[in-house]
Amino acid sequence: MVHDINRQVLLKSRPADIPEAENFEIVNAPVPELGDNEVLVRNIYLSVEPAMRGWVSEVANYSETVPLGTVMRAFTVGCVAASRHSDYRPGEFVTGMFGWQDYASIEAKVIQRKVTETDLPISTSLGVLGLNGITAYFGLLEIGQPKAGGTVVVSTAAGAVGSCVGQIAKIKGCRTVGITGGPEKVRICRDEFGYDTAIDYKVGGLDVALAAACPEGVDVYYDNTAGMISDEVLKHLNLGARVVICGTASIANWEPILKGPRVERHLLVKRARIQGFLVLDYAERYADALQELTPWVRQGLIRYREDILEGIEQAPGSIAGLCRGENFGKRLIRIASEE
Repeated sequence: MVHDINRQVLLKSRPADIPEAENFEIVNAPVPELGDNEVLVRNIYLSVEPAMRGWVSEVANYSETVPLGTVMRAFTVGCVAASRHSDYRPGEFVTGMFGWQDYASIEAKVIQRKVTETDLPISTSLGVLGLNGITAYFGLLEIGQPKAGGTVVVSTAAGAVGSCVGQIAKIKGCRTVGITGGPEKVRICRDEFGYDTAIDYKVGGLDVALAAACPEGVDVYYDNTAGMISDEVLKHLNLGARVVICGTASIANWEPILKGPRVERHLLVKRARIQGFLVLDYAERYADALQELTPWVRQGLIRYREDILEGIEQAPGSIAGLCRGENFGKRLIRIASEE
């Protein structure tokens, strides 16, 4: 069923730092007309990503800045409401970057994939079986190159990406150490995500805690934070260690140039490698990752959590809440039923 109104979340103003609710506005627009060879998608779940902070920043990074007055860029999963393309039929579930809105009329090439895992919640297509799981998969296996028996350290270890990284590392026979914030997230890392040990960085003494948790050093560091946490982990790198730079969540603003510990001596003496990673570089291989991730999820080898907010009204403040660490698991916004 297609409704008469398309609620949209627009970027109203450019945030100085973390996007807050006042930087967005919700407007009612007409449901878009369906053009030739286009597909009308009724969104069900909207994704909330740490990367959104960069997408709306005045300083563009790896992607173009979201223009003011336009629908907030976002991955979503929805149902095909109408179609003028032979490859898509009404009732099928699809994912793609359709934005924070009820409806999107898009060209077929914008669709990332059909969601065919009918035995699993469609919400997983935005998390553990979406960009988060795929990010964990390629970042760890392609860049980190873990070896059985090695030690893998993960920051934001209870998050949507970090939790998956730790579990893939366990599947590959590694010892895993998670860094997270707060006693409840430490418990989740150990009890739900199977980390061998987890460290609460908020209590202080991270260097001592890392030395105790990694007595044989660190072989792979999956870095989602940068900043102080990463400064401490680098001290414990082994010869030939690999550092995967996936995110910089702890850094509010990269301007002016930050002053802090230098990494060159660690890399030289330890012959270690630090490499930046964007999952978008692996777009042609997403299906390969899902082919392995899906059975791991079905078999319970990878567990996941979802933090689901109800209603499109939750969208404007959802990024700020994510940056404050309010979520336990992948943050999503449910705006419609699956029926």
